[in-house]
Amino acid sequence: MLYLDLDELPTLFDRFWLWSLNKPNVASFQTQQYLADENGCIKTAVKHEVKAQLGVVPKGPIRLLTHLSYFGYCFNPVSFYYCFNEDGETLDFIVAQINNTPWNERHCYVLDNRSSHASNSPSKVVRSEFEKTFHVSPFLPMGMRYFWRFNTPSEKLAVYMKNTQDDETFFDVNLSLRHKEINSLNLCAALVTFPLMTWQVIVGIYWQSLKLWLRKTPFYDHPKTHNTK
Repeated sequence: MLYLDLDELPTLFDRFWLWSLNKPNVASFQTQQYLADENGCIKTAVKHEVKAQLGVVPKGPIRLLTHLSYFGYCFNPVSFYYCFNEDGETLDFIVAQINNTPWNERHCYVLDNRSSHASNSPSKVVRSEFEKTFHVSPFLPMGMRYFWRFNTPSEKLAVYMKNTQDDETFFDVNLSLRHKEINSLNLCAALVTFPLMTWQVIVGIYWQSLKLWLRKTPFYDHPKTHNTK
């Protein structure tokens, strides 16, 4: 995954001929895959989303953790926007952009970390617990709670996500990444090592779904389908 400062995005890939912004390429960043305003500005749209949900506007850098489009295809189950204070180091908010398949819907959860700044040594770990309000998988019901945990990205980046219902864990996942500089060598290595990453993501989702279906795991309709019956 790439961790990108949105202020650097317009010129970030100019030096790398296999990578591009909003142009066909082996690897490309496609703005339409993300929150964006009418001018295609992602940072402005993220600020609007935080303001719409929490009533405040992020004041500092916003950095995005995501997969790019590889060989013309992109699917991110979740992308994270890390919204910092003016100092560029204090993490105020995290916006989680969730995408589902095959419905191709999008939903954002906004996590508020400002309360951790009250002490003289604000926590570098963001913890949040909240109700699930967006349908993601037909094998997980809506009546669930999320427990999410993030560190403030530095040399390492970590995310932990858990789904529970009645204190029982239905699903959990860990993401652990190490920082590498964005340069020609590392980008080339990424393409050689993970040339079809986003294709692997979507195939993996449907493969796991097939296995759950074959095990006769309970199936939950999309709430919109249920409401129209």
